[in-house]
Amino acid sequence: MSSCCAPDGGRGTGAGASATVTAVVAGTATVYRVSGMTCGHCETAISTSVGALDGVLAVDVDAAGGLVTVTAAGAPDDSAVAAAVDDAGYELTGRA
Repeated sequence: MSSCCAPDGGRGTGAGASATVTAVVAGTATVYRVSGMTCGHCETAISTSVGALDGVLAVDVDAAGGLVTVTAAGAPDDSAVAAAVDDAGYELTGRA
């Protein structure tokens, strides 16, 4: 996998950029560990991909901490979240 901020990716906005979206919603929050995130572009890519899944109410991405919090209407489908993270170009390594 290639990070968007790696020399071969070249599309990143650099460390310190932030694209975290926070919302107050009712649902089940699950925190995942994701590797390869380094910047705001990474956060946006994962938020967009995971946020498009059915039942997902909110996504909070912390690139610096390597964490993605998914708030869903019910229990999240771990395999669907992993696939969405993979589609964005990153690796879900498990629940935090």
